[in-house]
Amino acid sequence: MNRNRRLAASAAALIALTVAAPVAVAPAAFAAPDPQAPASASVRLQLPAPTGKFSVGRKDLHLVDRNRTDPWVPAAGARELMVSLYYPARKGTGTAASPYLKKEEARLLLEGIRRADEFPAELLTGAGTNSRTDARPLGGKHPLVLLSPGFTLHRSTLTGLAEELASRGYVVATMDHAYESFGTEFPGGRVLGLKAGLAKDVLPVRAADASFVLDRLLDPKGGFAQYVDRRRIGMAGHSIGGNSSAFAMAGDARIKAGANLDGGFFDDAPGAGLNGRPFLLLGTDATHRPGGKGKWGEAWTALDGWKRWLTVAGSGHFSFNDIPVLGGQLGVVDPSAPLSGKRSGEITLGYVGAFFDLQLKGRQTPLFDGPTEADPEVSFHSP
Repeated sequence: MNRNRRLAASAAALIALTVAAPVAVAPAAFAAPDPQAPASASVRLQLPAPTGKFSVGRKDLHLVDRNRTDPWVPAAGARELMVSLYYPARKGTGTAASPYLKKEEARLLLEGIRRADEFPAELLTGAGTNSRTDARPLGGKHPLVLLSPGFTLHRSTLTGLAEELASRGYVVATMDHAYESFGTEFPGGRVLGLKAGLAKDVLPVRAADASFVLDRLLDPKGGFAQYVDRRRIGMAGHSIGGNSSAFAMAGDARIKAGANLDGGFFDDAPGAGLNGRPFLLLGTDATHRPGGKGKWGEAWTALDGWKRWLTVAGSGHFSFNDIPVLGGQLGVVDPSAPLSGKRSGEITLGYVGAFFDLQLKGRQTPLFDGPTEADPEVSFHSP
C-alpha cells in the first residue's frame, strides 16, 4: 500500500477529480413518469439479458483493509468495502440472484435522488438480475475488470455492465466505497451512509480502494486468484468512478486499460501517469463535446496511448448506468435526456464491452474505427 500511496501522490498533479454532483442532477434521471405508462404496481423491473455466451455467477464480499483507517470516519477503524464479484459460471449452479438492492439501500437511494414519493423501494429491491448467487466459477483464467460507481451511488447501479462483461468471460468486481453512497448495507445489518467530504478528496481514496481490492483478489489465499489472469486487468467507472479509474491506473501499473463514463475532470488530466496504456472516454454530447465543461480536451491531449473520445446524443449524466434502463420500464421520461433507457444500456454495454475485448483480449472490432449507421447517436472526436 505504501507503494501505491507514493505513486498516487506523485500523480496527483497529473490526474483530475471527477465533477460529480448527483444530488443536484439526479432528479433528471427520474423525471415525472409518462401518464400513459403502466401503473408501477404492475411492473417488475428487469435488467436486460447479457449478450455473452457464459452464465453469470455472483458472490458478495466484505473486505477489511487493516492497513488503513477509514478516511471519512476515523472512529470506525479499518477501512471496509463491500464488493460484488460477477464471473463466468457453470450453467445451472448457484441459487437465485440476490436482490438488486436491499430494501434500506433502495429507500436511501430513492430519498437521495428525491424520488421516494413516486417509486416504492420495493421496485428496486425486486428488480430482476441475470446472475446466480454463489454459482460455481467456470475454470480457467479470466481478465478482471474493476467497476466504481458515481459519487453517492450504490455499486448496484453498475450491475448491468458487470453482468454483461461476466457473460463475455470476465471476472468483474463492483466496489462500494464506504461512506461514499447514500447507503450501503454491511454485515450485521449496518447501513453506512454518506460521510465523505469534498469530491476532490474522494479520488485518492478510491484509488487506494481499487489497489486493495486487487491485492485481495490476486492473493492465492483469497480463493479467487485461480480464476483471474493478473496480466489482463482493467477498470471503469461512472462519474467520479470514471476519473478514479484514471487515477488508480496512474498509481497501480497492474491496471492495463481504463474507461471513464461521463466523469468530468478538474484542473489537470490523466496522461503521463498512464504510460501509454489505453483509455476510453464515453459521455454525454451536451457536456463532453470538445470545448465542454468536463475538461476532456486537456485529458485527450495528455493521453499518450490508444484512446477514443466518444459522446452520445440525447444522453444525460445517468445514461451510463442502470438508472435509466430500469426507470424507462416505468415510463420515465427525462426531457433533458431523451435517449431511451433501453438504448442507453445498449450503447454503454456495447462500447465498454468492445473496449475491454479489444484491450484485454485482443479481439479486433471495427466499432472504434469511426461513426456507424447502427449507432447514429455516437460521435467520435479527435481535436
